[in-house]
Amino acid sequence: MPTEHPGSRPAGRLPPLPPSHLPGAWPVEELDEEQRLMQATCRRYVDRVLRPFVQSAWQREWVMDPADRLPREILEEADRAGLRSLGIPSRFGGVEVDPSTEAATFAVIASELARGDVGVADKLVQNWKVAVLLRALAPEERQEEWFGQALAEPGFLMAHCLTEPRGASDRWLPYNVPEAAMTTRAEHRDGRWVLNGRKHFISNGYDASLFVVYACTDPSVGMLSGTGSFVVPRGTPGLEIVRCNETVGGRFMNNGELVLEDCAVPEDHALAVGDALGKAGIYFRPGKVLQAAKNLGIGQEAFAQTAEWVQSRVQGGRVLLEHQAVALRLAAMTTRLEAAGALLRTAASAVDRRQPEAEVRCEAAKLFTATEVFEVCRDAVELYGGAGAMLEVGVQKHLRDAAVYLHMDATSDITSFRLVKALFPERAGTYAGP
Repeated sequence: MPTEHPGSRPAGRLPPLPPSHLPGAWPVEELDEEQRLMQATCRRYVDRVLRPFVQSAWQREWVMDPADRLPREILEEADRAGLRSLGIPSRFGGVEVDPSTEAATFAVIASELARGDVGVADKLVQNWKVAVLLRALAPEERQEEWFGQALAEPGFLMAHCLTEPRGASDRWLPYNVPEAAMTTRAEHRDGRWVLNGRKHFISNGYDASLFVVYACTDPSVGMLSGTGSFVVPRGTPGLEIVRCNETVGGRFMNNGELVLEDCAVPEDHALAVGDALGKAGIYFRPGKVLQAAKNLGIGQEAFAQTAEWVQSRVQGGRVLLEHQAVALRLAAMTTRLEAAGALLRTAASAVDRRQPEAEVRCEAAKLFTATEVFEVCRDAVELYGGAGAMLEVGVQKHLRDAAVYLHMDATSDITSFRLVKALFPERAGTYAGP
């Protein structure tokens, strides 16, 4: 049986910081009763199931067969806790949340999950985001079918397929010219949509049972008026999952690549035709909030482990925390996390209130947490000294996980461009030309 990370529990350690005392934690007084109950449920799952698994079976992260990496019972326990069915309408048996605070509620739970493991958080959060998209755009009878399947199978995952091998950043700005259109094509033939193309770097792409695929429907116009979104169930003829991408972090979420060759779906599997990217705003804005929330959870767990280490480890004749250099780093880590938490709450509130500045605040929250949490995790590894670089010592995992978030849901540079475009829509540069 794999043993717990040496160094994750140093001898004579002090009791760990409770999650509510971690820098950047959502103030309890700002949560309503529903949010507090959901947070408590998620926290029990993380502390009783997820964190113990990650700490005791850390070698599982490096299993090269993606099907064997995460034990099935981890998702089954998440299902029992109601964490897999968030966002699915209650009329289908899902767990609905108050629509006036949905982005904030999702953020609270996502940061809790990421404390345990951000890969598992990615798996579940992807389901929430796609559920929001389906309930807004899919026909009622299809929602009943797809959500029914999702709730019947604890391993049922969903994926949002936007990125392609060529021009991923084009998709995120987007460059609204025909030359930047998606290479994946969708043609309407005999009452069906036929898809051809390739998608890669897709969260849940290796494991998903249901895919939302974006494709060019009119190559003569720009992406904003020539893109469609289509639901493609796993097993549809012409859909092939060709590989699992072995990422440096977030390894319990199996990122995948898929190919579509004359993959035909019924007409009512089209969620939007032409303006699919515009209608996906209901997915993208909360998605940025959730990215920031998961990232914050990574940083909080790195901070919690480091706080234990520096109070228990003796170096130079004294406990590490008594060294001024160490104290300065802890203060900087705390400040970064507090600032990230504050910006996250502001962005979530703007989305929930449908404020016009929501776009700017979501991009800012995503950008800030990506860069600052990476620095927090780097400081954590350095404060562990040589032990921080060892696989069997858990803190290095957070640096690897945080590194992925510099590129996930748009790179930090592209996020900066989007932020400036949202601030100055008439004057901002095109950045890549026409």
